[in-house]
Amino acid sequence: MTGDKTRVQFVNAETKEHSKQWMNTHSPIKPKKFKQTLSNKKMMATVFWDHKGILLKEFIAPGTTIMSEVYCETLNKLRRSIQNKRRRMLTKGVVLLHNNARPHTTAHTNALIKLLNWKIFDHPPYSPDLAPSDYHLLTKMKVRLATQRFHTNKELMDGVNNWLHNLVAPFFDEGLQKLVSWYDKCLNADGNYVEK
Repeated sequence: MTGDKTRVQFVNAETKEHSKQWMNTHSPIKPKKFKQTLSNKKMMATVFWDHKGILLKEFIAPGTTIMSEVYCETLNKLRRSIQNKRRRMLTKGVVLLHNNARPHTTAHTNALIKLLNWKIFDHPPYSPDLAPSDYHLLTKMKVRLATQRFHTNKELMDGVNNWLHNLVAPFFDEGLQKLVSWYDKCLNADGNYVEK
């Protein structure tokens, strides 16, 4: 399983993909784009998932600093969620792929992971192409939410929840299957940073 956190904006800017237009050499002058003033208001979302789907999604209150204690609380919630959704996963063994952010690598977090009897799948630092949440799930979520405006915390949470709820198992499986070939590229490059 894997997971990560991301900031979700209340006012989302149009992505480069959304703003592309086909034009030929005889097209009139490019249409003017007006600069959008974006709100700074955002909320942190944490999502853990495996090849079958979402295991845990959690929204963190604005102003909360993600420290080791907060991350450990999330891991305990994740364990309860696995117990409810994929009980056999706990008996077969859990392998967790998360990045090397400071709250993930503290002695406190490592002690909890050892207590839970989970294994850590090593992740080279600064390699977003080897983090399925970065290259697959959260990137696509941000594209989907682009140009949407949320006015309340509930609207934002509903927008994220609705998008996640509509995803099917093959979507998650595809994201983790890509990891195999990308990790192979990394190993063949002696552990150096690789891009798709």
